[in-house]
Amino acid sequence: MTADLLLRHCQACKTGDTALSASAASELLQRLEGWTLQEKSIRKTFAFKDYYQTIAFVNAIAWMTHREDHHPDLQVGYNRCTVEYSTHSVGGLSENDFICAAKVDALYQS
Repeated sequence: MTADLLLRHCQACKTGDTALSASAASELLQRLEGWTLQEKSIRKTFAFKDYYQTIAFVNAIAWMTHREDHHPDLQVGYNRCTVEYSTHSVGGLSENDFICAAKVDALYQS
């Protein structure tokens, strides 16, 4: 199920675009493992052996999100990184958030 999200790329939001409905967000969330739905965002914490692995992961996320032009909020600790996605221009979640979340999961598994 995640494969379809991995093959897609983020699309720029246009004026007038709105956030996904709660049901659409819940449906997309089911394609992801371990992500939680907040009010207007999705979030997941990733665990690592040490700081070096954590920062390597953060750098990989930075590279991927630069290419997708859709950037998360990151909370970085010694052996963990929490990734949170929302689309500020629509005031909630967009499909871009789920596309990037799937790509973050793929980075973690590689």
